Amino acid sequence: MQVKTRAALGQLSDMDIRLLRVFKTVVDCGGMAAAELELNIGTSTVSRHIKDLETRLNLTLCRRGRAGFALTPEGEQIYAETLRLLSGVDAFRSRVDEIHQRMGGELHLAVFDKTASNPEAHLGEAIALFAAQAPEVSLHLHVAPLNVIERGVLDGQFQVGVIPGHRSSAALAYDELFGETMYLYCGQSHPLFAASSALEPADWALLHAYAFAGLGYHSPNMELAQHVQLNRHATGYDQESIATLILSGCYLGFLPDHYAVEFVHQNRMRAVRPQVFSYRCSFFSIVRASPLAARVTLAFQACLRLAHTQRIH
Repeated sequence: MQVKTRAALGQLSDMDIRLLRVFKTVVDCGGMAAAELELNIGTSTVSRHIKDLETRLNLTLCRRGRAGFALTPEGEQIYAETLRLLSGVDAFRSRVDEIHQRMGGELHLAVFDKTASNPEAHLGEAIALFAAQAPEVSLHLHVAPLNVIERGVLDGQFQVGVIPGHRSSAALAYDELFGETMYLYCGQSHPLFAASSALEPADWALLHAYAFAGLGYHSPNMELAQHVQLNRHATGYDQESIATLILSGCYLGFLPDHYAVEFVHQNRMRAVRPQVFSYRCSFFSIVRASPLAARVTLAFQACLRLAHTQRIH
């Protein structure tokens, strides 16, 4: 006779959803103390909620102590399932809001870093348009690397992403918004910083003599570096890290002109033969291609489109 085993969790309750949201915030913030401000509750209460969830699931989700906060293997699996579950709950809430012909709930927007200083980007204007249309929607703005944004939109963690174009995926829908110019920079103590224009490398092949710092994930930066065979000796995972590597004086690296301008004004870095060593990026908004995006997401996309179209014309 086959013996049926009882499910460890049983029926999912509203309290379980609340505990899972606390758990997600703790993981995202990197610990209970760090999550205290985000959740607006005391650390001891956060700890009790996590303990209640562990008891409810009959699993140890994380280790906390002098060594710091860390997920157990079971905790990593529960976190991944939590993202899927909460994404589904938020999608359900959005659909109910649509039935009632109002826009409520939450919208998570993820943007590639150092976009705010780009004069071609008008995300602030788009947000203002959206806030006027949907004042009841709680907007969450995230800054993340390109690959994290793509993955987050695909798994439902983010509803909208804004990224530089590199490769396209059939699972995502793209809307071109604005552009960005990238120049090759060297730091003040780099051999090229004080070199006369006659002594600067005149073509891509001559750059092979110098160490290069590039982004460590698929991007226009990585595509160009591989195409012209730059001598990568250091890797960064956002524009801030690339800037730091350039400022060391050990590496050449590409940065957006609008972000590097302050370093240039401070005489801490300069562009190397900008008429040769530069490239343009187009930035796109991305949403999941299927299923059809919720009305809140479509409304925000329309605001992005309008803000950038108005500026163009």
